[in-house]
Amino acid sequence: MHKIADPGGALLFDYDYVARRGMESLFRTFENFSEGTFVVDEHARVVWINKRYAARFGFTNPQDAIGLDCEQVIPNSLMREVVTTGKPILLDLLETDREPMIVTRLPIKDDNGRTIGGVGFALFDELKALTPIFAHYSRAQAELAAARRSLDHARRAKYTFASFVGASPAAQEVKRQARRAALVESPVLLLGETGTGKELLAHGIHAGSARAERPLVTVNVAAIPDTLLEVEFFGAAPGAYTGVDRKGRVGKFELADGGTLFLDEIGDMPLALQSKLLRALQDREFEPLGSNRIVRSDVRIIAATSADLPALVAEGRFRADLYYRLNVLSINLPPLRARRADLLPLVYAIVEELSIKAERHPMGLRDDALQLLSDYDWPGNVRELRNVLERVVMLCDEDSVDAATLAPLLGARRASPVPVVEPVTSPGEPSAPAAETRPAAAAPMPVPVPEAPAQSYAAAMAQFEAAFLGQALDACGGRVAEAAARIGISRAAFYKKLAATRGGL
Repeated sequence: MHKIADPGGALLFDYDYVARRGMESLFRTFENFSEGTFVVDEHARVVWINKRYAARFGFTNPQDAIGLDCEQVIPNSLMREVVTTGKPILLDLLETDREPMIVTRLPIKDDNGRTIGGVGFALFDELKALTPIFAHYSRAQAELAAARRSLDHARRAKYTFASFVGASPAAQEVKRQARRAALVESPVLLLGETGTGKELLAHGIHAGSARAERPLVTVNVAAIPDTLLEVEFFGAAPGAYTGVDRKGRVGKFELADGGTLFLDEIGDMPLALQSKLLRALQDREFEPLGSNRIVRSDVRIIAATSADLPALVAEGRFRADLYYRLNVLSINLPPLRARRADLLPLVYAIVEELSIKAERHPMGLRDDALQLLSDYDWPGNVRELRNVLERVVMLCDEDSVDAATLAPLLGARRASPVPVVEPVTSPGEPSAPAAETRPAAAAPMPVPVPEAPAQSYAAAMAQFEAAFLGQALDACGGRVAEAAARIGISRAAFYKKLAATRGGL
């Protein structure tokens, strides 16, 4: 170490010399213990590279790499960024055709502070202590990718328009309006009784829209306590209320950014929250609970309700301005009793789906069972129909179900039967026993029946086709797939013909 004597005889150390030697020593240490070292000039051209590092990238002679751009020698190198910005990249992962390497990149500057080059060290082979870090990093990356795939799957549409079964005019009109709604960004309001398929249609609109690849997030307003709804919608800052975790909570508006937010049972929303929802829809921004942070959210709204919203507005229980904001495109879903032509296709589609899930052969439904389903008024609509058929699939072991088997599972609420007219008896004659206790009706006067007109060819063919399909069904125990194969047509064609010949049930 250099020493300098001052006039008083004391020894002074040459600090510049020590610092310079320290830098050289540090460089040699890194060069000796790292996987590789290389130096570039201010234009990011290689001016020096050690033999190990050169060999790793295919240069037997390190001199062959001198003068080349750093990217030509080391693919994915960021050394050009270092010499351009003059800022170091202290720790980074460099992906190579073999295992990744941890690298450090430092700028080289002259006495005036101008960047004249850069030096890079690849730290890998000798730093065995970094192996746990690599393992943890790889595991965390794999878990993050799996979690993202799971969330993406959970927040994608589960249904499409094809899932909305029905060929009746009412069903076709609903699907026509829904397809038009999918092409625009305006809010959609789905109206209809419970169980008519509003959620299914919301999924279909999202799946058919330009936002299909973005999240579909659902909030069932009726299922969440009023006190938690604001947090559910807009999230909360850390510590905003008792029980929230350190990271706070992300609301559904933020989760649905770029996608669709489906608000089910919107009619049950508390009045106090309606104004905040309206503001979020108008401004496309909101503040999480307990936070001054403004969050912007690009969300398409689909709302649904079985309530009479105009009546709620008139009663002051639903804000008129929010109603008008949501009621841009409204679609009324008819109850099942208003589209009985769709009952038969629905029955067979649901039975087939449930049978596949139960891993059993699809059961058949006999004519009297189908008639029993047709006579029922279905107050719970398609959801109730599915519930009944699910019980049939689970509880019945027979390959073909008749009305006697189905009736106990259908429930007590049936369509009103046709009243029985009791015969009029002569005085003194004993009355005939009534089959059922019902109010007696006066006997109608006999009406002459005119002679039936000659049957048309089309009517005769339809009658023959109905009998032919019925015989095929009976021969196969009510199983449509077997009946269709037996007469040589597709199952879909059999459904269509069967519904037409029976008047759609």
